[in-house]
Amino acid sequence: MPVELLNDSVIASSRAMASAVSITVPRATATQVQLEALLHRALRVFEDVEVACTRFNPSSPLMRTNESPARWHRVPAVLYRALREAYEAYERTGGVFDPRVLDTLVALGYDATLSFEGPDVRVGARTVARAHRGAWRPRFRAHKCDVWLGDAVELGGIGKGLAVRWASDVLAPRLRDYLIEAGGDCYLAGRAPDGEPWRVGVEDPGGATTPVAVLALSDRAVATSSTRLRHWRVGEQRAHHLIDPRTGACGGDGLVAVTVVGADTARAEVDSKVLFLAGREAIADAAAATGVAALWCDDEGGVTINEAMRPYVAWERS
Repeated sequence: MPVELLNDSVIASSRAMASAVSITVPRATATQVQLEALLHRALRVFEDVEVACTRFNPSSPLMRTNESPARWHRVPAVLYRALREAYEAYERTGGVFDPRVLDTLVALGYDATLSFEGPDVRVGARTVARAHRGAWRPRFRAHKCDVWLGDAVELGGIGKGLAVRWASDVLAPRLRDYLIEAGGDCYLAGRAPDGEPWRVGVEDPGGATTPVAVLALSDRAVATSSTRLRHWRVGEQRAHHLIDPRTGACGGDGLVAVTVVGADTARAEVDSKVLFLAGREAIADAAAATGVAALWCDDEGGVTINEAMRPYVAWERS
C-alpha cells in the first residue's frame, strides 16, 4: 500500500476491481490518528469485495454460486451483503437496475477482463440472444448467509459503490475529513486540506483534458456511468457494458456519460446507471421524477446539468 506524503495531505493508493483506488486525508487530520493502519484497513475492503464478488475469477464465491443459481449456497458475509443490496436496488428501481445481465455481457465477449487501453478493442462477431426474464425473486437466510439466486448475476458497478461505502464506514469513526476514490466513484467527507469543500472534476467523455464541470462537495457521494473506457466492437457492431435488462441490449441511446451526486455511493452508482439507460430523450424526466442530482453528456457533445445538481457546480465549461 503506497503512502504519499504531500505538503497538505496524505494519499494511500492501491488497485482493485479493475480500478485505481485512493484515499486522501488532510495532514491536519492525519496527525490525530494512527493513520497508516487505518488506511490499510479501508483499502483492504476493496480487496475483500473483489475476491468475493468478481465475475472474472471462475472460483470466486460469486461465480461458484452462479454455476447453479437455482439452489441454496452459503456465501461469505461480504457477498451476502452485496447480493442483498443488489436486490434492494432492483426493487427500488422497478427492475431497471437488474444484475442478471451476466449472460449478455458474456455473449458480447466481455467474459474476461478486456484491455480497454487499446484504441480499437474487438471480439469476434457473434449472435446475442435477447432472453426475456421474469421478475427476480432471490431468497436469503441472514442467520447463515445463505442465498438462492434463481439466475446468475454480476455485481460490477454496485460492488464498487458498496466498497467505497464500506471503506468509508472504516474511516468515519476516526476521521472527519477524507476523500475515497475508486474509478469514478467517490465519497467526500468533510473538507479538503484548504478547509473548503472537496473539488471533483467531471471528465469529458470525449477525451479532452479539461473537465466539463467541477463539483464542490462535502459529505456527498459521486458516481458516473460512462462508455468512455469500457466499449468495444463485436464484429463491426459497437458494444458497451451498460446493458438494459428490459431489452438485453446495450442501453443509453444518445448518451455517453451520466454523473450523479447523492448521499451514498452505491445508491448513486445505481441511479447513474438507471438514468443512463433512460437515454437522451427521457433522462431529464427520469431524473426529475426521482429528484436525483445529475449531469449528463450526450453523443453530440452536449452537457446538461439539472436543477438538483446546480448547487454542487463550482465551475462549468462554456
